[in-house]
Amino acid sequence: MLLSSKCCFHYEEYKETADWLLANTDTRPKVAIICGSGLGGLADLLDKKKVFPYDKIPHFPHSTVQGHKGQLVFGELNGKPCVCMQGRFHFYEGYNIATVTYPVRVFFLLGIETLIVTNAAGGLNPRFNVGDIMLIKDHINMPGFAGQNPLCGRNEERFGVRFPCMSDAYDRDFARMARETAQDLGCDSFLQEGVYCMLAGPSYETIAECRVLQMLGADAVGMSTVPEVVVARHCGMRVFGLSLITNKVVTDYNSTERANHEEVLETTRMRTEDLQKLVSNLVLKM
Repeated sequence: MLLSSKCCFHYEEYKETADWLLANTDTRPKVAIICGSGLGGLADLLDKKKVFPYDKIPHFPHSTVQGHKGQLVFGELNGKPCVCMQGRFHFYEGYNIATVTYPVRVFFLLGIETLIVTNAAGGLNPRFNVGDIMLIKDHINMPGFAGQNPLCGRNEERFGVRFPCMSDAYDRDFARMARETAQDLGCDSFLQEGVYCMLAGPSYETIAECRVLQMLGADAVGMSTVPEVVVARHCGMRVFGLSLITNKVVTDYNSTERANHEEVLETTRMRTEDLQKLVSNLVLKM
């Protein structure tokens, strides 16, 4: 059953999900990875895998988007116990903010200390090229501007404080380690750093909207990630984020270019191996 109509969850529901998972796997992960569109191959790198389809997990939402398998994978990445989400949840699927972020609080109750978020994004920065990997240094929470913040409502002190700081949302030590790792792997030529902006989707941005986002200082735009990061930081997790630039946004009214999901998936296939190497080697250093 889809959970899009449920506006909030109780602590006991998150705990029931976490307890069920802990009872069904011996893996005790400290790192969780949320795989974006077409990037679920990261989970295939895990050893000693235990796979749980979302529809078998108590209270868990279901993923409905092409490129999102819809399963939770426990295992080891370079010897480190991890859990991967192959498929995330989005506003545009009809889910509300509580459902989009449900897995993150479950991760906290599993004992997760570090959350890695990946996504496919459109490049707003004219210096970015298709296939670049952007380290997320900050975000712009457009749905949050409209009151769609996952921390609205009664605060659950067992997760975190009422007014958490977000100026350090993305861990700077991890970013430094990622730059060093990329240089070691020979990936630094297409590694960028910038600000990710979230819009609700599912329609791609208009030319006017893209121009506004550029003026606001956004370097990439997508339809996910930010709510999960906000909840993770509320729970005290360290966060590291990567955007794969799968297309360049259209800012010229004379352009014949058109954004489409097939282009997004094709670019992820092209750059998947590099992104997987970067993440797996970074996890080894965590």
